[in-house]
Amino acid sequence: MASSPKLTLTSGHILSDPTPYRKLVGSFQYLAFTRLAIAYAVNRLSQFMHRPTDAHWQAANRILRYLAGTPTHGLFLSAKTPLSLHAFFDVDWAGDSHDYVSTNAYIVYLGSNPISWSAKKQNGVARSSTEAEYRSVANTASEIRWICNLLSELGIRQTAPPVIYCDNVGATFLCANPAFHSRMKYIVIDYHFIRGQVQNGLLRVAHVHTTDQLADALTKPLGRQRFLELRHKIGVTKAPPS
Repeated sequence: MASSPKLTLTSGHILSDPTPYRKLVGSFQYLAFTRLAIAYAVNRLSQFMHRPTDAHWQAANRILRYLAGTPTHGLFLSAKTPLSLHAFFDVDWAGDSHDYVSTNAYIVYLGSNPISWSAKKQNGVARSSTEAEYRSVANTASEIRWICNLLSELGIRQTAPPVIYCDNVGATFLCANPAFHSRMKYIVIDYHFIRGQVQNGLLRVAHVHTTDQLADALTKPLGRQRFLELRHKIGVTKAPPS
């Protein structure tokens, strides 16, 4: 997706027949199950289903051109990888200029293989970047807890607690700080959910530099160089010739 200008509800002129747009974006939603690099773009275009314009249609065709140029790209799942869980999550705080709701995303890895990812808007407006990040880490922790339960039922035990990598110092510190601050009461449920898992040794939250935050590709449109760099790092590769 082009990094500028940003798509909004009022971009362009309303399509006389929105059906082709809705069918195309609906198909993208299924394709995003294996092509996680388009997860943000598909999520963004899905927000205009009720009122698509020609600008949204052009953005959808941009995804088609990208897919047509990378038909051999996909996820390579390696059999020789440690069965340990770790995740990256990121937030584009107040990135939507229409309602200022943040977009959060996460990618969960089993060893080196991405097995679960999501890119979607939060339920409400966050008053600070730390609040937005903390909401996202709670969503990521919930997904990891579900995956841990699934692996346990399959007989796969985790030898070390899963790690969630966060590039926000405030959110990382809040996860490790046993003191509860009164100014954080509006995220009290997420706070105690994360703190309980960290204290019980079921989870660890670690800081990672912004340049190494892989989930950045799922929260906002990026420039070509940064997008290609992250696409390779998150696990989307070109399949070898058969």
